[in-house]
Amino acid sequence: MVPYQFLVGVVLALHVALVAFVVGGLVAVIAGNLFGWPWVNALWFRLAHLGAIAVVVAQSWLGVVCPLTSLELWLRARSGQGAYAGGFIEHWLERVLYYDAPAWVFTTVYSLFGLGVLATWWFFPPRRGPR
Repeated sequence: MVPYQFLVGVVLALHVALVAFVVGGLVAVIAGNLFGWPWVNALWFRLAHLGAIAVVVAQSWLGVVCPLTSLELWLRARSGQGAYAGGFIEHWLERVLYYDAPAWVFTTVYSLFGLGVLATWWFFPPRRGPR
């Protein structure tokens, strides 16, 4: 028997971790450059961060539902749950991730955030090696 409820929690936690990486990554790049943290300009970190927000922005412009959201909903259906029922931690993780607003609001916010990430490449360019 597949533990669908457990997998729902794993996918939800992964989704929150990805959102935290995208949002926290921008904060880290700005703060890190202000406080002299060299790791925030590592090329691998900056490329991963740029790639993550680029996927989010592209999905929003193309009207594509996030694959993690689709997977979570599929797993919930398989586990016999309705949409967004679950345990305490799941309840609060879902509140962090899901908002009720028109699609254009999300597209605008994601696009502006993506422009902010691109701006950090201009103001704080990544580096290939140590400082």
